[in-house]
Amino acid sequence: MKMKKLILLVSLLFLFNSCELEENNYSIEILPVHSVEMPTEFVLGETYQITMQYYRPTNCHSPYGFYYEKELNIRTCAIKNLVEESGSCAPVENILVEETLNFHVTNTGNYVFKFWTGHDVEGNDTFMTYDIPVN
Repeated sequence: MKMKKLILLVSLLFLFNSCELEENNYSIEILPVHSVEMPTEFVLGETYQITMQYYRPTNCHSPYGFYYEKELNIRTCAIKNLVEESGSCAPVENILVEETLNFHVTNTGNYVFKFWTGHDVEGNDTFMTYDIPVN
């Protein structure tokens, strides 16, 4: 019985020593919004789906939620991706990805949504801006 336990223990040690776990490093990247589908008005207390489309830059990019900042009734939004830093990433072309943000209306007045679209030639942030009334 002791011999079986010893053989099992030695076998497990060899198994764990022979397995190398591949270490992947990841980073989070903010990506520009290409287009947006959203309502033209809100109703207080309701929840709305706001759909954003963006282009996936490489096969190492995966959806990772949203960049979402709020200040009073102003919302600034962009797409977050998790990027695997493996060195074997390849660019992809024309892969439009869609992500949906659920937005719950909690205030009266207008909401201003600013969707980050990238940088202009001078390096300034650019936005698509929507001014949505709450009825």
